[in-house]
Amino acid sequence: MYLTLVLIGWISIYASTYDFDHASIFAFTERSGKQMLWIVLAICIAFIILMLDSDIYDRFAYLVYGGMLLLLIVTIFVAPDIKGSRSWLVLGPVSLQPAEFGKFATALAMAKLFSQYQFQFTKMKNYTRMGLLILIPFLLILLQKETGSALVYSAFLIVLYREGMSPLIMLGGFVITTLFIVSLKFADSIVEITPIGDLLIYLIIQVIIILYIVFNSRKQYIAQNILFGTLVLFVLSGILLWMQIHINFAWVALVSIFISIVYIFVLIVKENAQELWMIVIITLISLLFSLSVNYVFNHVLEPHQQVRIRVSLGLEDDPSGVGYNVNQSKIAIGSGGIIGKGFLNGTQTKLKYVPEQDTDFIFCTIGEEEGLWGSVGTIVLFTVLILRIIFLAERQRTIFPRIYGYCVASVFLFHLLINIGMVTGITPVIGIPLPFFSYGGSSLWGFTILLFIFLRLDVARLERL
Repeated sequence: MYLTLVLIGWISIYASTYDFDHASIFAFTERSGKQMLWIVLAICIAFIILMLDSDIYDRFAYLVYGGMLLLLIVTIFVAPDIKGSRSWLVLGPVSLQPAEFGKFATALAMAKLFSQYQFQFTKMKNYTRMGLLILIPFLLILLQKETGSALVYSAFLIVLYREGMSPLIMLGGFVITTLFIVSLKFADSIVEITPIGDLLIYLIIQVIIILYIVFNSRKQYIAQNILFGTLVLFVLSGILLWMQIHINFAWVALVSIFISIVYIFVLIVKENAQELWMIVIITLISLLFSLSVNYVFNHVLEPHQQVRIRVSLGLEDDPSGVGYNVNQSKIAIGSGGIIGKGFLNGTQTKLKYVPEQDTDFIFCTIGEEEGLWGSVGTIVLFTVLILRIIFLAERQRTIFPRIYGYCVASVFLFHLLINIGMVTGITPVIGIPLPFFSYGGSSLWGFTILLFIFLRLDVARLERL
């Protein structure tokens, strides 16, 4: 699978950068020739990894992680400014991006922590330690102004869920994302005196309160009472509106939340329902977050990040500016139709209408030249690879390789979903490569190391029989 993806990726790079005057795929003056060199060196790296003793990955996991953190810190201060980012170390004719190598280092550290004797994920201190392992490289890469590479580290949360993390935390992430989108999407939408954004936010929070009680408390009557009270409150408000008394339904929804919280407080004190404390905390955090969205969006995010998000949410149309890449990419993919225009026959990519078409937007070359079948085939290949990694992870006899395997699968899954999502206009453009396809030695070597360490650990499973 690895060799197949790398080979197809190399051919796609050649197609996306094809020059009629320099038609050879092996020419070192072209990106396809340079990528061939990176591929050869990547295979050498893979061979070395497979030859090393598997115990060194466990024994030196923290040392590798610490060394990578140090390298990330150094990068912040010594890396030159390239397109507003300070994430590339320039070593003569070669440029390397340490953030790409931080993924396998973080995966090793996570696997090491989980495999410690008597490690229990249910303890708060272990949650904190695991959170710091992910958060520290995330922040260091964020300081390099590489938001896309930093967001990749959120993929490791999938591993935590697999190992017993409460689904509520994953639900919390989904809720935060939903509140963020709703706050921006409907910020200026008002019907009569009711801000639609505020109304939707408060209704979402109220639904969360009810669902939490349904799934995490044995006292189902609490959820029924809250739902009944909310419906009664809105029916009375509707009657007042029918009587031509203007009602701000956002305030009605907020009052229903307030009454629900007071009701839950009474139950906590009267019936010692301690399990309800968490929903109180979640509700307060959700309210505070929804109030801070506009401030974070306008004062924390960079202007280009703001525009990308607004374009992705349909709040702004900028086909000649920030939205140009995505717009041209969608045109290229759509022009490929079902069967594509044929190898080296793509007009959008050959005439360089799509920026970054050999790196972050290389999937549009596949869509234009190979059409729907080629695009789906590429996605199927990646899906098979990820499922195969999960299968290998599940059959491990020890914790360390199992955790590491799930880290590998999570990183590949995140890159696949976000890269193809941004190329097709589904997700914001955050600038992350498509594994084994996008041009660049750092990403290719980083993914190779990530994958082949796991393959070496899987081989060790047989050596211990």
